[in-house]
Amino acid sequence: MAAGCNNKDNVRINRIQVIGSHNSYKEAIDTSLFKLLQKEDAVGMSTIDYSHITLTEQLNMGLLDLEIDVYADSAGGKYAHPKGLDWAPGQAGYDAEGVMKQPGFKVFHIPDIDFRSNCPTFRQCLLELKKWSDDHPSHNPVFITMNAKDDIEKPGLTVPEKFTAAVFDQLDAAIAEFLGTGYLITPDMVRGEYASLEQSVLAGNWPTVQTARGKFIFILDEKGPKRDAYIAGHPSLKGRLLFADAEPGTPEAAIHIMNDAKKDQQVIKSLVKKGYIIRTRSDSNTKEARDNDKRSFIAAENSGAQIITTDYYRKSTHFTSDYIISFDDGGYFRLNPVFTPGTD
Repeated sequence: MAAGCNNKDNVRINRIQVIGSHNSYKEAIDTSLFKLLQKEDAVGMSTIDYSHITLTEQLNMGLLDLEIDVYADSAGGKYAHPKGLDWAPGQAGYDAEGVMKQPGFKVFHIPDIDFRSNCPTFRQCLLELKKWSDDHPSHNPVFITMNAKDDIEKPGLTVPEKFTAAVFDQLDAAIAEFLGTGYLITPDMVRGEYASLEQSVLAGNWPTVQTARGKFIFILDEKGPKRDAYIAGHPSLKGRLLFADAEPGTPEAAIHIMNDAKKDQQVIKSLVKKGYIIRTRSDSNTKEARDNDKRSFIAAENSGAQIITTDYYRKSTHFTSDYIISFDDGGYFRLNPVFTPGTD
């Protein structure tokens, strides 16, 4: 049960380690479209040949990190009829309820190609999280990693709207409206009376698991101009609802994304010991799963990265492999080995 492990209640959330999913909303590309695209780019298509069960089902399993990609759609309808629907005959129906025609953020992987989602609008995702949280009010804290998608994957695909500071304001507003700030651990809550968010983190001012029960922690997984736009006017993320992937040494630094645990294991461990929360990955692009190679996962575990994501909390349904990710006890939540007595 996700709300178990009460002996961990007094541990601060930077001293736990959890497993969650990557691109958690993603449904499979329709077979006929996938086969067509595979003919053009077999290698590229193999990297996105995976899918997930619903957010609720993942949370019920005990996963404690989800990833939600959002596309801005201020007028509505921008992604209501993906071009891929016209490229291959015989595909399953799409958006029978017409939610993609409504204004607001949309949730999917790649325009026109990988567009099927188990919660196609951000509003639906947030309401699903809220319902699950209400049904499990003492649940462990859940991390939600977010990408603000506005890059062009390749010529000819639908061009996304750009994320600006104003669009990020709308993103925060959507979280407040459809989930509610009472369900959140925010940067302001962690910063408290400290001069900066980073100072608070280095002082160990993260909430305990008990304090964070029933809460979500949102993280913006962006760097460069998008990260800058989210931080602009909000020093130490004051008033913002998401933590940013801020570089250690900056006032906004608290949660940092470092996805190559094999390469960066010691760096991650050093940052974790200082008080930062680090997110890393156990697998990517289906490679580790196809090779049944757990070296990245083992490195992630040993690094102490508090958040480890995978596409394979269950065996693949797209190809044959025994690759599956969990901790030794079969669960997805444990005390962080970096802080366990007797470990380095």
